[in-house]
Amino acid sequence: MSYQAPVFLLLFFPLTLLCYQLTPQRHRWKTLLGASYLFFWSISGKLLLFLVLSTFSIHHFGLWLDSIRRDADAAIRAAEKPERKALKEARKHKMRGVLAAGILLQLGTLLCLKYANFFGANVNLIFRGLGMAEVIPTFQWMLPIGISFYTMQAVSYLTDVYRGTITADRSLGRLALYMGFFPQLMEGPICRYSQTAEALFAGSPIRYDALTRGAQRMLYGLFKKMVIADRLNVFVNTIFTHYQEQKGPVILLGMLAYTCQLYMDFSGIMDMVMGMGEIFGVRMPENFRRPFFSKSISEFWTRWHITLGAWFRDYIYYPLSLSGPLKKTTSACRKRLGNHFGPLVAGTIALFCVWFCNGLWHGAAWSYLFFGMYHFFFIVLANLTEPFTRKVLDALHIQRDKGWYRIFRILRTAGIVCVGELFFRANGLKAGLSMFHKMVTDFSLPSLEELALGIDRYDVLILVVAVGIVLMVSILQEQNIPLRKKLSAAPTPLRWSVYYAAIMAVIIFGAYGVGYVPVEPMYAGF
Repeated sequence: MSYQAPVFLLLFFPLTLLCYQLTPQRHRWKTLLGASYLFFWSISGKLLLFLVLSTFSIHHFGLWLDSIRRDADAAIRAAEKPERKALKEARKHKMRGVLAAGILLQLGTLLCLKYANFFGANVNLIFRGLGMAEVIPTFQWMLPIGISFYTMQAVSYLTDVYRGTITADRSLGRLALYMGFFPQLMEGPICRYSQTAEALFAGSPIRYDALTRGAQRMLYGLFKKMVIADRLNVFVNTIFTHYQEQKGPVILLGMLAYTCQLYMDFSGIMDMVMGMGEIFGVRMPENFRRPFFSKSISEFWTRWHITLGAWFRDYIYYPLSLSGPLKKTTSACRKRLGNHFGPLVAGTIALFCVWFCNGLWHGAAWSYLFFGMYHFFFIVLANLTEPFTRKVLDALHIQRDKGWYRIFRILRTAGIVCVGELFFRANGLKAGLSMFHKMVTDFSLPSLEELALGIDRYDVLILVVAVGIVLMVSILQEQNIPLRKKLSAAPTPLRWSVYYAAIMAVIIFGAYGVGYVPVEPMYAGF
């Protein structure tokens, strides 16, 4: 029951809205919790138990952390001044132990279910290379939907309770809703407790303006998902599955098509998620901000999957870069290498950990680790060459954020991203390297028949028009033009003409029907 499925759009979601609105306000969060668990069960069945256990554990550890802080603070206030420092150290040590145990339980479950086979297979490969017997058994685990997303929410909750930025919620049910809210359960965004908890539990009534604005965004997301992303699916699958038979330009086209498909699929689902949240009065953090207008790889990752990048920044990069050993490294390197290159040493170490985890988060395969290291390389390269680049641009009187050079930077960044997505989508690292080699060495032009890989000229026309519409909307949004506000304020005939046109576009041009294999949301598998 994915978000674009008819059973969800025509049955589950409308019934949830009706039950929510009919429920007394103070109990509406319970209706959302019941709907969320029903949604999870419809997809993952008895694997719902993992979500329940994760919720139970962070509820327990959160209350434990709060209890330690509360008791220690009382003891510190009652103690003499010379004793307070020792009590504070003891509190910190004890809370760190509890936090480590809570996080280890969350990440241990994820590692066991998602990565045990990957690590086991590679260890066995080493043993086979040494002529020894395999020592680690492998199992085919079934993964609960959204485990990577809700695990990160669990870790952020425990860490924020430890830091004192939030107070542990005493209600197990309310914490269960934060962990399992059905619009964000499948693909995020990865929300902090402080961002959504209050709105989730408020039980705000569904108002007409929220309903219409949320429906606007859901419809736009459906358009991107069903008209563009799903229509590209057969074409992309054919090229990446049978890449040995394709010529270089076809692989290049497949790379561009997959990048477009992934963006339209993921951002389209996010539009639907944000729209559903808006209807319930829950404003979740944005996950996309027109990433293909980025002028550098660093900027791209502040616009693409924003909540994932923010999570890695706040819970891995900053704690590592501000840790004692790396702060000492920064001080020592600053003296020897100067104010620019000195801090880069510790920052690069922390950045490596971030991108190693980022690659591994997407999947248990070497191609995903390569994907992470690929982006790490280009970010570090940009940091190292920044002084030289600045001097050259100043000498040539080129403004980096204006004119032709700005367009060059956008196209360069998009090109780097697309090559990264080639390795991301390829069926393994070896296949990705082979496809890249063929793309840059085989320049023989394909015939029209060779390009007819699951799509015809009508599909191409629909794709060109649909992508053009999304591009036009993105350009206007990039110029800070409030399109949704303007549409809501437009005359009724014009406004409803746009709505009906979008609905008919999805119905007529959406990729579905007899003989069509539905495409599940792509990021739900990560």
